[in-house]
Amino acid sequence: MRKLILLSVMLCITGASGVRAQRYDRGFERSSIAFVEKGTWTAGGSVAYSAHKNDNYRFFVIEDINSTGYRFSLNPGFCYIVRDNMGLGARFSYGRQLLKVERANISIDEIDINVKDYYALSHDYSVMAIYRNYIPIGNSRRFAIYSEMQIGLGGGQAKLLDGHKAEVLGTYEKSVSASIGVCPGMVAFINNHFAVEFNVGMLGLKYTHVDQVHNQKYTGDLRTAQINFKINILAIGFGLAYYL
Repeated sequence: MRKLILLSVMLCITGASGVRAQRYDRGFERSSIAFVEKGTWTAGGSVAYSAHKNDNYRFFVIEDINSTGYRFSLNPGFCYIVRDNMGLGARFSYGRQLLKVERANISIDEIDINVKDYYALSHDYSVMAIYRNYIPIGNSRRFAIYSEMQIGLGGGQAKLLDGHKAEVLGTYEKSVSASIGVCPGMVAFINNHFAVEFNVGMLGLKYTHVDQVHNQKYTGDLRTAQINFKINILAIGFGLAYYL
């Protein structure tokens, strides 16, 4: 009887050790390939500019569009590799947008809406703390996918003017935002130092609060919370990075 109990205890200990020994490692904490070595600095970003001009343009139910505008954005960032394939850093962004509408008419059945002398100028900015993890594709030292955790704070201002009536109507907006999420992407080295990066935008949570003053008299506010876990292939971003 004592031998049987002793054998049962030994089997239990062996089984528990076997379970611990079979713990699955997905390779996020360590990789056999140092795609980016410890001590490496990376710096990069993206710049985008677009402009438009419409002259008596028609878009579905919007007719006689006469407008001009532009959008400019700058997104620099840096990262320090604290361990092989793992880095900590920061990312900054700034954007500015202008829209001037001289005239536009919206016609739906018997409803006509006229827009005239509309002016909108806005700019926004943000700063993010990032944690990046590289996962090499096979044994390649040229291609890898990455996941980037982001925690960010941002703000912005906007000025809107409407002059189609007897008096000019003006609105001033001020916004703050906070976000947390993950930005998956892919990196491809052109040579030993330069690489092209692709990402599909942030997946996660974003909260925005907008305060508004209308004609320096009336006030209003807007609060929005967004949860996004859907990849938008039409919002793929491109950037260039330098690894030192």
